[in-house]
Amino acid sequence: MSENFAYPVGLRLSGRRVVVLGAGQVAQRRLPALIAAGADILLISPSATASVEAMAEAGEVRWERRRYQEGDFEGAWYVLITTDDPEANAAASAEAEARRVWCVRSDDAEAASAWTPATGRSEGVTVAVLTGRDPRRSAAVRDAVVEGLRDGTLAAPRHRTRGPHVALVGGGPGDPDLITVRGRRLLAEADVVVADRLGPRDLLDELPPHVEVIDAAKIPYGRFMAQEAINNALIEHAKAGKSVVRLKGGDPFVFGRGMEEAEALAEAGIPCTVVPGISSSISVPGAAGIPVTHRGVAHEFTVVSGHVAPDDPSSLVDWAALARLRGTLVLLMAVEKIGAIAAALVAHGRAADTPVAVVQEGTTPAQRRVDATLATVGEKAAAEGVRPPAVVVIGEVVALSSRAHR
Repeated sequence: MSENFAYPVGLRLSGRRVVVLGAGQVAQRRLPALIAAGADILLISPSATASVEAMAEAGEVRWERRRYQEGDFEGAWYVLITTDDPEANAAASAEAEARRVWCVRSDDAEAASAWTPATGRSEGVTVAVLTGRDPRRSAAVRDAVVEGLRDGTLAAPRHRTRGPHVALVGGGPGDPDLITVRGRRLLAEADVVVADRLGPRDLLDELPPHVEVIDAAKIPYGRFMAQEAINNALIEHAKAGKSVVRLKGGDPFVFGRGMEEAEALAEAGIPCTVVPGISSSISVPGAAGIPVTHRGVAHEFTVVSGHVAPDDPSSLVDWAALARLRGTLVLLMAVEKIGAIAAALVAHGRAADTPVAVVQEGTTPAQRRVDATLATVGEKAAAEGVRPPAVVVIGEVVALSSRAHR
């Protein structure tokens, strides 16, 4: 066997017998991939790490608590030797060779008949890298390729076999680095991107020139309401065979009307993928140094839309109930109504000196924070010229963060 070259092949081990000797850290790393491949795994080891033991308890592997014995590899297709006993490893390796079973040894790669490549996966693609005796280089190359496939920087055009499809992607709170890996990859594969004003705008600058970017706020409404027009645009572009991404700020299902779009697509017979995003309700307070929960201070947090005033008949919020809560309140879309909301909370029993923070354009370079109380937040927000998008945090956690940043 050449030490510089190995013949690469993908083993299909589903339902086939695989024997693993040893249940330490090496086995702990290798077992999940064998389990995912559907192998019938026999684990032989007197002891195991807690993680490997949990796999056995879950029924993912069969564990025999003993040492290797001659004949253990009968009927096996693949063997992984990971014990720290050189004599047992040599004997097991000899049996595998005699039975013509592919065998990997963690202690001596040169004595093995097979090598384990550094592997990674991205959306149905398996990347496997072998560099002989340099496993760190293998891992580095693997990581670079997988990351490129995931974030779209490595061009890998696919021949699509599926029909019309739309991805509802949560772009996060504003910082382009806070979109999920899957969301960024789908953007890189898109032909059409229908974007919200509050989506991470910097991501749009990274798109190739051929990608059509549609500002959802500028879609002609005509005889349709705004949301209906957006739904129709998604449907029309998807039916035209385009890969469509609906890019939203935050998370599609947190005050993002994502479900309305998913329902419209379903009615049109168009499948959609929902890619969750980091919600500004948690991330923006965190970026401003405010934990929405803290031991001994707040055991709960409640996220509320503030786009409808408390005295509006169309409001669905029980402000009296919210005022009785002792935890943190996080208000989204509340800049315009913050004075009325604060007054309603005080009127229903929340202390007027409850700390409040208003964080504008959180996670972006323009982020700023205005601190007040329920008694003063309406006037102070107006005086400071606070404008959307902004997240309002109400509760003792605000004071906690102020003390931490002194």
